[in-house]
Amino acid sequence: MHQKWYKATEVEVGSLNSGTSFYIETIEVSRLSALAFFAAGEETYKGQRFFWQNREKTLTLVGLGHAHVISNNSAHSRFDEVEKEWKQLTKHIIKEDELQPILFGGFTFDPKNEVIDEWASFPQSFFAVATYQLVIRNDKAYVSIHLISDGDSAEAFDALRKERDHLIHAAQVKEVKTYEKPNMTSYEEPHKEAYLQSIDEVTSLIKANEAQKVVIARSLALQFGQTVTSPQILSHVVHEQPESYLFGLEHDDMLFFGASPERLVKVENGQAFSSCVAGSIRRGKTAEEDRVLGDCLLNDEKNRGEHHYVVEMISQTFEKNCTSVKVPKQPKLLKIRDIQHLYTPVEGRLSKDATILQLVKHLHPTPALGGVPRNDAMAIIRQFEPMNRGMYAAPIGWLDADGNGEFAVAIRSATLFGDKAYLYAGGGIVAHSEAQSEYEETLVKFRPMLRALGGQLHE
Repeated sequence: MHQKWYKATEVEVGSLNSGTSFYIETIEVSRLSALAFFAAGEETYKGQRFFWQNREKTLTLVGLGHAHVISNNSAHSRFDEVEKEWKQLTKHIIKEDELQPILFGGFTFDPKNEVIDEWASFPQSFFAVATYQLVIRNDKAYVSIHLISDGDSAEAFDALRKERDHLIHAAQVKEVKTYEKPNMTSYEEPHKEAYLQSIDEVTSLIKANEAQKVVIARSLALQFGQTVTSPQILSHVVHEQPESYLFGLEHDDMLFFGASPERLVKVENGQAFSSCVAGSIRRGKTAEEDRVLGDCLLNDEKNRGEHHYVVEMISQTFEKNCTSVKVPKQPKLLKIRDIQHLYTPVEGRLSKDATILQLVKHLHPTPALGGVPRNDAMAIIRQFEPMNRGMYAAPIGWLDADGNGEFAVAIRSATLFGDKAYLYAGGGIVAHSEAQSEYEETLVKFRPMLRALGGQLHE
C-alpha cells in the first residue's frame, strides 16, 4: 500500500480556535467497490454518508462520518459563507492531487420557501468533510482519514486507523451484496389537483406578461412494506442510470439521492464548464421512433424557446466570470434511459477572482429550474407551488482545497425516510403550456427514481 501523510496547522474557522489542526492521512488501496465501502458504514455512520459519481465515470467519491460540517441558513449569502469557512479550514493544507480533502454537499432550492414538509429540519446549506473519504480516480483508489482537532491527536488517530482498516477489509473481502428492489405498497400524488390548476393559472400570468417562463414542480409519495436502506437504493440507481450524475447525501434519517443528466458547473485547473439542458421528450420504443422523437424535439418551438432561455442566461453568467467563453450555436440531443433533452455545452476560463461557488451562486436557479425573469418566476413559484423543493432542482456536488469541483442540478431525485419516499419532477410553463401535457411530462421524469424504488404507477 502506498501511504502519505501531511498536516495543516493554525486553522481558524467559525467556532474553531486558533491552533486547531487538520490532520490527513491517505493510503492507496487496490480493488475497492465504492458501493461496498458505502455499505460498510451502515451500522456506524448511517445518517453521515455521501456518494457521488460523475457522468463520465472518471471520478467516484464516498464519505463516511463527519470530520467537519459546514451548514447555515443565511439565504443569499449562504454561498459566500460556505466558501469563506472552507477556505479558512483548508488555507494551510499542502495541495497534492490525490490527497486533497473533499467538501461535499449542496444547497436548498429556495431559502424563502416556508412550506413545512419533509424538508423542515434540513438547513439551507449543508456540506461535510468525511472522516473517511474514498476517492476513485483514473482506476486508482485512495482512502483518507480526516481529523480536525485542537489537542493531542495521536491516540485518536490510531483508533481511526484501525476503523479505516476494518472498513476497507469489509469492502474488499465481504461478498458484494445483491439487493432486491423495495416492495411499494401504495402511492399518492400530493396536491395533484392544485398542481393541474396551477398550470392554468401560471399560463394565464405568462400570457399577461407577468413572466416568460415558470417551472412548476410536484411530488409523488411512496409507501413501502418495509424499511428501505441507502445502500439498497443506491445500488439500483448506479446500475440503472450509468449515463447520469449519481448522488446520495444522508442527513440524519433522510437520504436525498438521484441520477441527474445536468451539470450545473465544473471547474478543473481554472477552466469552467456548464451544460444547458432544457426541453425534453420521451425515448422511442424503437431506434426509428427515437430518431423521429429527437427530430421533433430539435424542431419544437416551445422546447427550443425554453432551451434558448437557459443558454442565454448561462452564457451571460460565464461572460461575467470567465474569459474565452465558447458556446455552440445549435443544441444537440442528450439521450438518457427514459428521456432525451436539448443540450448545449458552455466553456470558459475563470477570471482572476471567480470561483466555483461564485458560479454556483450566480447560476442557480437556471431558467431550466426556475424561470424567466428569475425573480418574477421565483415569486410565482412560491405562490403556486404547494410543496417545498428542498434540494430538488438545487446544486449538489463537491469542491477541493484548490478550487476544483463539480456541481450537478439535483433533478431526477428523491428523498427516502425509512419506509417512505418522495419523488420530485417539474416542467417549464410557457404561454402555450397545457396542464395535462405538463402532468404527463412529470410522469416520464418520475420514472428513473420510481424504477429504482421498485414502484409502478397506474397510468
